[in-house]
Amino acid sequence: MITISILGSGKVAHHLILNILEQDNIALQQVYARTPDKVSNLVSHNQIITNISELKPADLFIIAVSDDAIEEVSNAIPFANAFIVHTSGTKPMDSIQNTNRKGVFYMLQTFSLDKEVDFSEIPFCLEASNVEDFLLLEKIAIKFSERVYKISSTQRQAIHLAAVFVNNFTNHLCTLGEEICKENNVPFDILKPLILETAHKIEVLAPKDAQTGPAIRGDQSIIDRHLNALNDPIKKEIYQLITKSIQSK
Repeated sequence: MITISILGSGKVAHHLILNILEQDNIALQQVYARTPDKVSNLVSHNQIITNISELKPADLFIIAVSDDAIEEVSNAIPFANAFIVHTSGTKPMDSIQNTNRKGVFYMLQTFSLDKEVDFSEIPFCLEASNVEDFLLLEKIAIKFSERVYKISSTQRQAIHLAAVFVNNFTNHLCTLGEEICKENNVPFDILKPLILETAHKIEVLAPKDAQTGPAIRGDQSIIDRHLNALNDPIKKEIYQLITKSIQSK
């Protein structure tokens, strides 16, 4: 039986806890939470601690906190040769500040508390300071997902940067699209099939081959009409910049 303790109570910790509880041969040892109410509906009261010094030994400690808190939390773990990983997409493995064995257990997905995710489809990016610890991480990750990768800190930072473009920026563009719909009394639902088809299309085509629209066609009359319809200078600037980027490719 592999024992795991989670340090954190946010969105990543929430989903990790739920999926650990579903696994055979993996046991949730403890959850360290500064705000125990966030996880009290997930695990029993005696598994939750608010003082990090109360941690019991475990095979793996997963730090699932904000990037800025990783060093502080890791430095407070009261062990000298435990295996400790963080879940950050940007922080190097060595941001874990102690004499313990170190690693990274990064899940490349966007998480929300009120939205379930299919862990079997989530890419797991793994890193460890020695082979034995990596094999343990791999053994755990394979129980969660079919997509497990050995990724260095440098590669992970590049993946995270790319993810900001394809996820965070794309979602913001959807937000702007929703605003335009509302301003013109059009239901945003009308765009959802298009959004889904855009996502599905890159399953079979390279993104550059799937590009459509007035920018790639060079249809300046439509571009000018769109720009004239935009009253928000920020939306107009975004439209112009993305149009220029598309045409430069």
